[in-house]
Amino acid sequence: MYYSDEVIEEVRSRNDIIDVIGGYVSLKKKGNTFSACCPFHHEKTPSFHVSKDKQMYHCFGCGVGGNVFTFIMEYESYSFPEAVKLLADRSGIALPEREMSKEQKQRENYRTLLKEMNKTAAAYFHYLLTKTERGNKAKEYLINRGLSEDTISKFAMGYSDIYENDLYNYLKSKGYTDAQMKDSGLVEIQEGKGGIDKFWNRVMVPILDINGKVIGFGGRVLGDGMPKYINTRETAVFDKSHNLFAMNIARRSKRRGIIICEGYMDVIALHQAGFDNTVASLGTAFTVGQAEIIKRFTDEVYLAYDSDGAGTNATLKNIAILREVGLITRVIDMKPYKDPDEFIQAMGREAFQDRIDNSTTGILFEVDTIAKNFNMKDPEDKIKFSKDIAKRLSAIEEVVARHSYIDAVSEKYNLDKDGLKSLVSKYGQAGVANSNLYEEVIEKPQQTIKKEDDNKPQRLLLTWLVNDTSLFKLLEGIVDETDFIGDNYHLVATALFEQYRKNGSVNPAAIVNLFDDVESQRLAAGILQTELPFDTTLEEKERAINDVVKKTKLARIDMELTKNAEDVVKFQELIVMKAKVSKLHISLKNG
Repeated sequence: MYYSDEVIEEVRSRNDIIDVIGGYVSLKKKGNTFSACCPFHHEKTPSFHVSKDKQMYHCFGCGVGGNVFTFIMEYESYSFPEAVKLLADRSGIALPEREMSKEQKQRENYRTLLKEMNKTAAAYFHYLLTKTERGNKAKEYLINRGLSEDTISKFAMGYSDIYENDLYNYLKSKGYTDAQMKDSGLVEIQEGKGGIDKFWNRVMVPILDINGKVIGFGGRVLGDGMPKYINTRETAVFDKSHNLFAMNIARRSKRRGIIICEGYMDVIALHQAGFDNTVASLGTAFTVGQAEIIKRFTDEVYLAYDSDGAGTNATLKNIAILREVGLITRVIDMKPYKDPDEFIQAMGREAFQDRIDNSTTGILFEVDTIAKNFNMKDPEDKIKFSKDIAKRLSAIEEVVARHSYIDAVSEKYNLDKDGLKSLVSKYGQAGVANSNLYEEVIEKPQQTIKKEDDNKPQRLLLTWLVNDTSLFKLLEGIVDETDFIGDNYHLVATALFEQYRKNGSVNPAAIVNLFDDVESQRLAAGILQTELPFDTTLEEKERAINDVVKKTKLARIDMELTKNAEDVVKFQELIVMKAKVSKLHISLKNG
């Protein structure tokens, strides 16, 4: 269901963000803003701020932010249309009704059928494991791995028989068609042979969505067959990138944070040991979509990946992904054991809790890992290390946290603290902070910089324009919305410049309305609500603004040069324009 921009803006303007959020949390007035302990993560000191003027909220602890729609989407786990409807009902606005189309109804009914088929298969696998002699070998395997009958029952673990069409025949007897079974990912239909089960002679683990519905399976082969583990392929109900194994249980855990492991057997072992806040990705690389799911329920994540090189690489990648959505990360050391399952079997629950209590922050884990690539006794290597680390530390927005890490890293690696602090400030003001050391650690320094790093100058420039609207006049004739590239950035810039030209002011909350998914709304909110974290003199601010203006304009010109490589006249015009931009100087002293 979609609504016009006019309807959406009317709903937003009729729902004061202070009143709406005040219905969920206790807000206290502080100057021009209201504050509270953040409803999206656990904290004792309020870092959640709501601006009546901007009609936006922002948490300086976990990074969430947006307008009144974003809050409802985050807090209630609603889609954008659902949030619009709730707020429209709250303010007495009648929304235009649109019936679900015939095709939409058919698609939704079919998804329900596939989930019911998966539930039927799960019950059958569990029956084979627990009630038949055929399942004894699988049950013995699980018990030998230290799993109790209660744990086997809790996770509804099962067994797929040695016959290649056993499940196919069972589902056929329940009235499911070949086409439906094929779409479920449980069965392959082969010409001349009929139905062939995807899983056979395997211990079966049902995979549930966040609401507890069976959407797929993981299977561990009995014996030495390969592959050892397989999962259901992607289907209409099973999207690996937007689901996490055991998240339906972990979301209700009373333990602090979420623990992420590599495999579901690790998860099951940890749950049995009492760590019911543990989840795993589903046989694929961890994704932003999975991080977004976790963010709904906690602000802190513990990574318990394998202790080998591949596990270290995965840890570094996931620290970067989790940071993108504003989650705090800590790394649990599994050594000398390979994974959490082995650790629990050998050392037990208390030892694992001790490892959690002494886990390393994600930032220090990155620093420690990258340090292994430098010879600290070599002055040149030490300088390169200092620069790389300074870029990373400059991405820490909270001042106290940033200074704390500067102190810790300086002491541990015998770096000049004042020199490192100066480097961090320099990179922060220039907008070149590197929040992801993964490229330097794993992918080699010479690799292409991430696309998001390329966007940082224009992101910083938009932030300045929102926080100081006098810059619109100062930059008139120098910068406009055409200089911002990338769909989201161009959309925000266009709206901001249009608002300023029309009203002489900006309305950030209305711009967030342009996006209907939480991830994009967070990006927009991050631009529109961020307070610049670095204290700067007028001269430093002038240098920084010149730098980001030039980088923003040059990025757009470089894009145009690529597009117009065959147009000699246009290409020459762009070369001249590029030279002028390079010589550009903007003075704030008379601004």
